Amino acid sequence: MIRGNEKFLSQIYALSDFIVIQWVFLFTWWLKFRSGLFTYESHLPFTTYFLWGVIYSVAAIAVGYFTTLYSSKRKKRFSFEAYKIIQVHGISLLILLSILFLFKELDYSRSFLAIFFLGNLFFVGLYRYIVKGLLKSFRKKGYNKQFVLILGAGSLGRSFYDNLMQYPELGYEVIGFLDDFRDTHDREHAHYKPIIGSVDDLEAILQQYLVDEVIIALPLKAHKKYGSIIGICEKAGVRALIIPDFFDFLPARPYFDNFAGIPLINVRDIPLDELRNRLLKRAFDIVFSFIVIMITLPLMAIIAIGIKLTSPGPVIFKQERVGMNRRRFIMYKFRSMRDLPQEVSDTQWTTADDPRRTKFGTFLRKTSLDELPQFFNVLKGDMSVVGPRPERPYYVEQFKEEIPKYMVKHHIRPGITGWAQTNGLRGDTSIQDRILHDIFYIENWTLLFDIKIIFKTIVKGFMNKNAY
Repeated sequence: MIRGNEKFLSQIYALSDFIVIQWVFLFTWWLKFRSGLFTYESHLPFTTYFLWGVIYSVAAIAVGYFTTLYSSKRKKRFSFEAYKIIQVHGISLLILLSILFLFKELDYSRSFLAIFFLGNLFFVGLYRYIVKGLLKSFRKKGYNKQFVLILGAGSLGRSFYDNLMQYPELGYEVIGFLDDFRDTHDREHAHYKPIIGSVDDLEAILQQYLVDEVIIALPLKAHKKYGSIIGICEKAGVRALIIPDFFDFLPARPYFDNFAGIPLINVRDIPLDELRNRLLKRAFDIVFSFIVIMITLPLMAIIAIGIKLTSPGPVIFKQERVGMNRRRFIMYKFRSMRDLPQEVSDTQWTTADDPRRTKFGTFLRKTSLDELPQFFNVLKGDMSVVGPRPERPYYVEQFKEEIPKYMVKHHIRPGITGWAQTNGLRGDTSIQDRILHDIFYIENWTLLFDIKIIFKTIVKGFMNKNAY
């Protein structure tokens, strides 16, 4: 019942990758040995380089199949695909270097290999990004659809339907619902696709309709039916996916673990719990912060002079904040308010037209230039460039009692900017909405996501109507 286009598309992707890698090889050869930009002369003929290039290509395709690069990624974001591309070409390069070592091919240009490797990452990633965007556009227009049948027309099934309708670029169409306890939807849900039978009609429905995936959105009390439902789906060649009745307690991307031979759901899997991810993010933070500090040192000196000339008091405002693992640290900012007692600044919320601000401080806050000293916090390790914004202990104690999951944000380092801030949630805005964005960031972290947030911060500018 599952249409065979996915296997065909994976073969097209593999062929396209092979062609792009060969093009990158030819471009690298021209750049290195024919463009005149490099004085190095090749000690090996073109045919030898071409042979090793083909071996690299074959290795990349083989590794791609082994690491599921060519499996369906309709439901996944491009960051997942980018990670797979880096993984595939990193392994392929190691394979090629190993073969060169075994055959004692010592005259192969190392700089050629470096350019070839980086070129593959860039051009393969670029064409796949373009293709993914085009596929999303086609699916929005109704092409290449996948058809879904939802078992259960209760709140669970309706929630899935509502969420699915928010992502037309995925190209899924619901053909209807099956439910044992109702024949039609309530009046307020009359716009939903119809209930076309009961759960017991599943086998007949799969023979009558073209269905690619069956979504099991039944309550826990219907658990005894799961075995027969999955059996019917497998017999028909249709995928079956289960939405747990307790999905509200699960993260956006739940992680399945294994303990004593029993599969378990980790209810809070955080990518930054992995050592390699923490090291990668920390290395990026150090390099990026050092560059920003070097570039903005003259500007920071001018700001310091401006603060001294416009109001009495220290240049740097220091305030205790709650960071990773609920540890407290001192956060630095350029002082933008009159020099006030610590207990006042620690317990009062900043609002629009706050009388405590100086005129120069108002400018600093509107442009977010008062945040520049926090890059020193990043170098110290108290903060990250991207992450949930840190809050004062007084408000943390208040919010953790009032807002569900508020303390989840302290699983990682706080940031200078974050997913919530790039979506306009700054200043006196909804704390609940901020936490939802922070948790989404924590559960979906990738280095590319960090770069996207930094890029959005720069493109949108540091001016914000809620920055006061």
